[in-house]
Amino acid sequence: MKQESGRSMIEMIGVLAIMAIITAAAFALISTAFHTQKRGRVTDDVANIVSGVRSLLGEYDDFSNIDNTTIFGAIGVSNKNPYGGVYELAVNPANTRQFVVSITGLSKSECDGLVTKAWTDSAGYIESGHKEGGANGSCKEGEKNTVSIIYGE
Repeated sequence: MKQESGRSMIEMIGVLAIMAIITAAAFALISTAFHTQKRGRVTDDVANIVSGVRSLLGEYDDFSNIDNTTIFGAIGVSNKNPYGGVYELAVNPANTRQFVVSITGLSKSECDGLVTKAWTDSAGYIESGHKEGGANGSCKEGEKNTVSIIYGE
């Protein structure tokens, strides 16, 4: 008699199930890594934008001369953000000694994450005694949302 060697169908299904679980876990880890990398890039970009605006316009009493094209060209930072939207600059209409950095094109979860982040150099964070994040945004499901952060005095 010959002995047959090989795997049964049950063993193969078990191996495939284990591989599916490992693959799903890997996708979750990769997704988290991409999310963390995007948020880190936004944080770095905003810090560079704020530093550039302060360098270029710091000698003025207010920020009413902000021009997106000029600022982004001068500081060498693209106005495109990693979420598919753009960064925008504007003077705060309530206080010309402050400027607003807006991050557009965000999903609800991305918006929620950036609103709750501590923007440590922002006017809102400092004025709240370091209790609030310093960013504002109305984060709605199914829409492209915007987060705004105010900097200055």
